[in-house]
Amino acid sequence: MLLCFAVWKCAVSPTGDRLYIISYWHNKLLTLARDGTLLATYTDPALVRPTGLHVTPAGQVLVCGFLSHTVLQVGWEGKSKLATLATKRHGVRLPLSVCYSSTTSSIIVGQKWDNTILVFRVE
Repeated sequence: MLLCFAVWKCAVSPTGDRLYIISYWHNKLLTLARDGTLLATYTDPALVRPTGLHVTPAGQVLVCGFLSHTVLQVGWEGKSKLATLATKRHGVRLPLSVCYSSTTSSIIVGQKWDNTILVFRVE
């Protein structure tokens, strides 16, 4: 059972058939079907206190870990990490939000650390 305080943020797949939910206190990304059926639970030591979640128009799932200082790409099925996109080494500090801009082909990360925004160009 998913309790209301467990949901930090949510996002919907471009096709509308999947709902992605991050749980800050439980360090999880949950993937649900449209009818609410739990399809997958993703946890990772590189995802501590997830705060930001975005699904791109192509269906790529981006999530950031506040205390792990990471931005990850998770597969559309919500079961596995496809890539670590950015870490502390790239300047990520306490990320709060993440989104992808198709106009600029960039991943934009909003951070609590000195209120900065990072922009990563992607191909």
